[in-house]
Amino acid sequence: MSHRRWRGVLTSFLDPMTYFQVVRLLHYYGYSHVQPRRHVTMGEHATLAPNVSLRNGARITVGARTQIGERVYLWAGDTTGRITIGEQCRLGPEVFVTASDYGLLPDQPIAYQERNERDVVIGNDVWLGARVFIGAGVTIGDGCVVSAGSVVTKSLPPGSVAVGVPARIVRRREDYAPRGEAEEPRDEGSEAPEHVRREAPGAA
Repeated sequence: MSHRRWRGVLTSFLDPMTYFQVVRLLHYYGYSHVQPRRHVTMGEHATLAPNVSLRNGARITVGARTQIGERVYLWAGDTTGRITIGEQCRLGPEVFVTASDYGLLPDQPIAYQERNERDVVIGNDVWLGARVFIGAGVTIGDGCVVSAGSVVTKSLPPGSVAVGVPARIVRRREDYAPRGEAEEPRDEGSEAPEHVRREAPGAA
């Protein structure tokens, strides 16, 4: 390492602002994850990445065996808005879920308007791709899949596959079921089911 670079390194170590920034980062991590994490209701074997950002953890519930990825934001409301995530869900990196938004009255600054808080409910077996946004008041049904980068502002029925900004349903989970499965073979000498015999031409 050159003498000039060494001097730059020493300057950084000797600058008091370097340590002040470390303190600020620790403070941020404390109020954005460590403190609210104590109040989150976690199901059995549910996991949160260590850099998940949480707000009002007492109003956040994460179901059993659900995995919350890196840099996810779970922001419940300050007063009533809850976030409930079901079992065996997967939330990819940088998913943002909020149960609160600002008012839009034209005669008041947005920052000072009363928050609109509405519960967010995410069902079981839901997969949210990276950077999905879930707005306040949205319910995502069991088994839904939301593509990366989508913005969900309206509720999705169970089994939906949604994509886009705003998110729209493009397929159903059952569309991915295996096709052409052969019927179980039946012995030639076996008797036809009763309803077939009854409906056959000439049947009494």
